[in-house]
Amino acid sequence: MRIARFVHETGMSFGVVEGEPGAGAAGQTVAAVEGHPFGQLRFTGQRWALADVRLLSPILPSKVVCVGRNYAEHAAEMGGTPPAEPLLFLKPSTSVIGPADVIRIPPQAKQVDHEAELAVVIGPPGARRVDQAGAARSIFGYTCANDVTARDLQQVDGQWTRAKGFDSFCPLGPWIVAGFDPSDVEVRCSVGEETRQLGRTKDMVFNVPTLISYISHVMTLLPGDVVLTGTPGGIGPLAEGETVTVAIEGIGSLVNRAAALV
Repeated sequence: MRIARFVHETGMSFGVVEGEPGAGAAGQTVAAVEGHPFGQLRFTGQRWALADVRLLSPILPSKVVCVGRNYAEHAAEMGGTPPAEPLLFLKPSTSVIGPADVIRIPPQAKQVDHEAELAVVIGPPGARRVDQAGAARSIFGYTCANDVTARDLQQVDGQWTRAKGFDSFCPLGPWIVAGFDPSDVEVRCSVGEETRQLGRTKDMVFNVPTLISYISHVMTLLPGDVVLTGTPGGIGPLAEGETVTVAIEGIGSLVNRAAALV
């Protein structure tokens, strides 16, 4: 099931995307549901062609919890080795944008990089001090993410809050896929026509249940919170005017354009 958040002619709704994913927007529809998609879905009876609505970030989290160096290849390209325990940091909720929204390059950053990632969306009742089985039960679904990073500021600051936290530095989308097995799927990032990152989730140092359990023993994960699970090797810079696509097998493609902050 693909669950989207979208703007239509009469307002904003959550909905279920129907039709074959390969059919293109013109061959798919989105059926609106009442309220929030957590719990039993109640359809309103309203439907739109997917091509006629604007997709938003599929969820608005209270926080985005990220995991650093969770692929050995990426750890190596950053000049290190995978950590003995998950390396956590946060992105603010204000960094979240949706499909087709613009990544704004701030004037104080000289190098802004893409980082393609599988994102986990937490569902009710959340997760607090859960084991791995409890972690699996807390997952609502999965989406694509781009952990956009001002690399030069990350190196200067010595910690990651500013470099990771700019407005627009956490694209999410295009929708949440429920009932999805994330254990071995392809994660790809392209800038224009060039493939920059290509990895598989089976190569994560720490798998999804391990990450959720570990994080839940540090902080409570609320329904709607998002966990970014790390990026494979191949990170690289984004320039003004370039289009970046994060594609995850079985989920879809998240496309954003980079532009200067004005």
